[in-house]
Amino acid sequence: MPLPILYAAEITGAETTGYETDVTFRGFPWGTSMNEFIGRMGNPISREEINGLSSLLWENVEVNGYMTYMVVYFSSAGLQGGTYYFLTYSIDELMQCYSELREELRGRFGPTNLFHGILREMRHYECFWNLEGGSVHLKTNTRQDIPVTLWFASPELTRLITGG
Repeated sequence: MPLPILYAAEITGAETTGYETDVTFRGFPWGTSMNEFIGRMGNPISREEINGLSSLLWENVEVNGYMTYMVVYFSSAGLQGGTYYFLTYSIDELMQCYSELREELRGRFGPTNLFHGILREMRHYECFWNLEGGSVHLKTNTRQDIPVTLWFASPELTRLITGG
């Protein structure tokens, strides 16, 4: 199944691409209840409670042709975020996965400072978009064996984590 949240939004009648500022996770808006999410996604393989957040884990979730582990975060207010951990089995597959996702995210949310100097691109293998409707963080680290990780967070969760 292709990643349902990765696409470029075209402005009707214009030749330019408009960038999105709204962030969702798998098409679910922030605040979706845990029961509704589970009802559509099926039962998770595990649950954990940490600092007032419930973390639910699913395995074998297909995203852009890659298998992932998916962790979804809920507070008492509902859905707050989600993370995909991509299962790649070679450095070439890892780099291809990261590059494909980075280009799709840039098409959806705009360039990072690699192109315009406005948004932060921390390293060649890490991109971050802090948007009105939430944040998106894509990263990998081949030297430390960190998989391609794609994280989506609501504005509330972003503030909690960044302290902003």
